[in-house]
Amino acid sequence: MTQETPQGMRELIEEINRASYAYYVLDNPVISDYQWDQLYDRLKKMEQETGVILPDSPTRQVGGETLPGFEEHRHLNRLWSMDKVQSIEELEAWIRRTEKLAGQTDLQYYLEYKFDGLTINLTYREGQLVQAATRGNGTVGEAILPQAMTILSIPRRIPYQGILEVQGECIMRLSTLEKYNRTAREPLKNARNAAAGALRNLDPAVTASRHLDAFFYQIGTIENPPYEDQPGMLAFLKENGFQISPYLGRGKGLAELEREIRRIGEVRPTLDWLIDGVVIKIGDTAIRRELGFTEKFPRWAVAYKFKAEEGVTRLERVTWELGRTGKLTPLAHLAPINFYGVTVRKATLNNLGDIRRKDLAVGCNVWIRRSNDVIPEILGRAGDAEPGETPIEEPAVCPACGQPVIRRGAHLFCMNRETCRPQAVARLSHFASRDAMDIEGFSEKTADQLYDSLGIRQPADLYQLTEEKLLSLDGFQQKKAANLIAAMEKSKHRPLPAFLYALGIPNIGAKTARDLAEVFGSVEKLAQAGEEELTRIPDIGEIVTQSIREYFSFPENLELIRRLTEAGVRPENAETRRGNALAGLSIVVTGTLPTLSRKEAEDLIRGAGGTAAGSVSKKTAFVVAGENAGSKLTKAQSLGIEIIDEDELLRRAAAD
Repeated sequence: MTQETPQGMRELIEEINRASYAYYVLDNPVISDYQWDQLYDRLKKMEQETGVILPDSPTRQVGGETLPGFEEHRHLNRLWSMDKVQSIEELEAWIRRTEKLAGQTDLQYYLEYKFDGLTINLTYREGQLVQAATRGNGTVGEAILPQAMTILSIPRRIPYQGILEVQGECIMRLSTLEKYNRTAREPLKNARNAAAGALRNLDPAVTASRHLDAFFYQIGTIENPPYEDQPGMLAFLKENGFQISPYLGRGKGLAELEREIRRIGEVRPTLDWLIDGVVIKIGDTAIRRELGFTEKFPRWAVAYKFKAEEGVTRLERVTWELGRTGKLTPLAHLAPINFYGVTVRKATLNNLGDIRRKDLAVGCNVWIRRSNDVIPEILGRAGDAEPGETPIEEPAVCPACGQPVIRRGAHLFCMNRETCRPQAVARLSHFASRDAMDIEGFSEKTADQLYDSLGIRQPADLYQLTEEKLLSLDGFQQKKAANLIAAMEKSKHRPLPAFLYALGIPNIGAKTARDLAEVFGSVEKLAQAGEEELTRIPDIGEIVTQSIREYFSFPENLELIRRLTEAGVRPENAETRRGNALAGLSIVVTGTLPTLSRKEAEDLIRGAGGTAAGSVSKKTAFVVAGENAGSKLTKAQSLGIEIIDEDELLRRAAAD
């Protein structure tokens, strides 16, 4: 007797399968992982309540279909999918269930990064790589040996001579993606799609151009394994030339696992690759064999998934926002989308060229990424064009003052610096702020009054003010007026880094201004700096370099500097260095040092000619680590960067 299909189940299955096909086969996702999980969980609940599981239900499947054009490859042993939990409560329930099945408590668990890429399965015979394949449906995948041969982290020959199947994750590092997109005719949306699209491309040259990487974490087939637990397996892989994850955590019980998961969540933004969760495994291989597998999953492992960072929603309209430099930046207004309790309605766009590259239109569905609490970024279109979409046009006039806008490079500018009130007031407020010229007693309200009542339009106009003029403003008495004039006089001799920051060069914050001041020593030398000189400075990349060169190419900015100089503004040159022992080195200080404060350590580095960087990168020479060092230390370790203590820093700084 056949059971009747519950209402809505067929439509739900077709929706999930369409989304899965777009994700796994076409490498062009149309919904986010979070949205897919919601659909999947709804179907699973429906099946549990009704007892009906249709033959093509995704709850019966492990992976995707074979892409036409590739030969099929049958794995020697099945590749399993991974059960998932999305909360500490669900993890606790999994632990109780697993330990009950194992007949013991206090099991030793190991934690690994859940890489967000494409699963790859390698086959070796007599030490030679003879096949590489995608997971496919877990039993049959796509043969991709020519593509895999382009990945340098995949060994062609290994010491082990028996039959071996090794599973791992093919990824594109975030730094590689950023470098690729600088010159790409069509920038890639994200690292996961970039890796999947390259590995499952019929042209190995495309794979090679993406410079992919791979991490390995599991052995599916081996005769007489020379290990008894997960660390032993990983050690065996490493001995045979496979790249393994730089992280392997361990814990017993919920409290220890939760603490480790939270630590990984904190480190996650500093990693050079995408992870979307943590894989938790029982370490003992004998216990794994006893527990075995369900229809889909190993009973001895689970994936703890982090909150979604990407999602799909509709682009409803675009407005052009005016900044203090006069630049107009497009702002996307979205149909509200929820990221685990946070509702997002806006996202950034860079310029019209960015809009065109991403093939965006009002009314289209878009991929967005949200990272921590910053405003989300639109990654690109999700799905094909639909009826009713309208092109996004650039404005002909400034939305604030109605004056014509002009194009400079990739951006639009309102050049009305005299009567475009919002940008003038914002420019004055920034110039007088604490990290800039530090004009005490100057507020945004003061900027409003000066603009409306005294005709102040440019920062240089501030130095033409007198007490008599200020006394004509509401709220200004003799003392307040005198104090403001004295503060402006004092600001004429601010340090060079503060002056550079006050100029409002796009993408130049207080720290970058300090780095520039230390290297060039004067505004004049910075204005003449070439691209090579600028990019040689740690933490200064292509975007910042372009902003600096663009700023000093605009006549109105040079005129502002000239007028400030005529008004008597003489910024103090950067502090003279006391030595060159650390010249040219980018150094990061993290944690609590025994005797030096963070500022004292960084001043010591600068005084010895080095650069005190705020973040760890491949340019970092070494990291000075103290007590309670956090994610910066972890990232340095993952990149193989030297770690030293305070005593060694003092020794090196005094080496001249």
